[in-house]
Amino acid sequence: MPQKIATELITICHRVEHKGFVTATDGNISARLQNGNILTTPTSLNKRFVQIEDLVEVTLAGQHVRGTRKASSELQMHLFVYRNREDVNAVVHCHPTYATGFAAARIPLTSNVFPEVVIGLGDIPLAEYATPSTAEVSESLKPFVQNSSAILLSNHGVVTYGKSLWDAYFKMEKVEHLAQMLFVAKMLGGEKTITDDQVQNLKKAFLAVK
Repeated sequence: MPQKIATELITICHRVEHKGFVTATDGNISARLQNGNILTTPTSLNKRFVQIEDLVEVTLAGQHVRGTRKASSELQMHLFVYRNREDVNAVVHCHPTYATGFAAARIPLTSNVFPEVVIGLGDIPLAEYATPSTAEVSESLKPFVQNSSAILLSNHGVVTYGKSLWDAYFKMEKVEHLAQMLFVAKMLGGEKTITDDQVQNLKKAFLAVK
């Protein structure tokens, strides 16, 4: 088992629990290994207590390779993302309070409000409700998986993915921070969006300094 990836995965497990993005045994995290297999968190274990020996390695088809525990109950959702996005090397699924609140209210985070979100994440769509731990979840992601790296799951939570474990994790942080700021803005009378012209100027400015 690659030590670096396993250690990062454990660090992020502990971090999502510390940040309050998950409670009890909620949430799951995975990473793509160099051999093409997937390293994932086990089912039914609080993320604070996950250790390297608890991790489970499976093939992209979901076949067990290594580990004494059972893989996450949401494994199929992770595998769906990996199969459809060759550029993705990590997936994080959590239930952060504010973002999950928007998911429960069936409100996507798609308004252009904060420049850093417009550039860093773009629209965060809302997937239709799907029964957790079933193939329905993968089906609900189909319309968005190619063009988004963060998706709200109706009445369920959030899934983010990226080129590395830290990339996927930081996207989860950004989604929750966005949801918190939008919630506050709504309490203050409602967010004011950036115009289409302002969005285009923002993108041009970003490209100029990239």
